Amino acid sequence: ILGYGLIQIAKMTLGSGNMQLAVELPAGEDLNEWLAVNTVDFYNEISILFGVLQEFCTQESCPIMSAGPKYEYLWADGHDVKTPLKVSAGEYINFLMTWVENQLNSESVFPTNIESAFPKNFLTIIKVIFKRLFRIYAHIYHSHFHHIMSLGLEYHLNTCFKHFIFFIDQFKLVDAKELAPLAELIQQFKARKQQNVQMANFQFTFKLILSLIHI
Repeated sequence: ILGYGLIQIAKMTLGSGNMQLAVELPAGEDLNEWLAVNTVDFYNEISILFGVLQEFCTQESCPIMSAGPKYEYLWADGHDVKTPLKVSAGEYINFLMTWVENQLNSESVFPTNIESAFPKNFLTIIKVIFKRLFRIYAHIYHSHFHHIMSLGLEYHLNTCFKHFIFFIDQFKLVDAKELAPLAELIQQFKARKQQNVQMANFQFTFKLILSLIHI
């Protein structure tokens, strides 16, 4: 399977607790393959998360796809649906996930044959996928976080979203304006990320000083 080694690397580094290391492109690996492998993983994570919440995201509870009172999303894929449609959140997310699945299953977009090349516009497609997947997270946090808490899944949700944010930040996949519905939460994650980097640098410097003392 294409990218199997990359899948293992991603899971190992994510499991180590080093989120930044988990998103960085491994040395010597192809960027498009790394993006492809991780896109599949993020799709699967969000699919499972929303699957748990689907019974709460009904036509009655979520008649529009929104992320708080300021942000509403209309569905259009630019191909089959060119005129934006106002649909319920559940319908929007089902349309979105089906669209992403179709991209993942397209041999011309996500080639499974190692001899096949990624399309020239692959990065553009990836950016659209991540922009749209973010909207699901935004809806979950704004409309279903109380359901997440009642299910005891808040830590899992935060870990998945933090991983998602670190990844899109690492490769500049989503414009800041698209992230506005969760800007405060993202800022908290990034601030903690910076603190972790500073702590790692301090520990490295401290170890270096100790080693020099003992020379």
